[in-house]
Amino acid sequence: MNYLIISVVLLGLALFAAVILVFIKMKNRKTGKVRVTNYQAFFPLGISFIALGIIFTVSISPGFIGFIALGIIYMIIGWKNKNKQQETKTQE
Repeated sequence: MNYLIISVVLLGLALFAAVILVFIKMKNRKTGKVRVTNYQAFFPLGISFIALGIIFTVSISPGFIGFIALGIIYMIIGWKNKNKQQETKTQE
């Protein structure tokens, strides 16, 4: 019974966050603001997530292996797009 309540609350929070993100996106489109992605931040985040994943997987539960996968994905994104960040710095 408690799992049902927790699931409903988490689903409600996710829907609330999605609605807020949609409103923010619509506001940014109207004002014409364009956000540039900082690809250099992905690589250190990936290293951090891999370290967290290893620590949590060994000490708590194998279910935290997702942190390792997320860290690998972030590192790949940062590595593949490092040239895009350098191009935007030279244009500014």
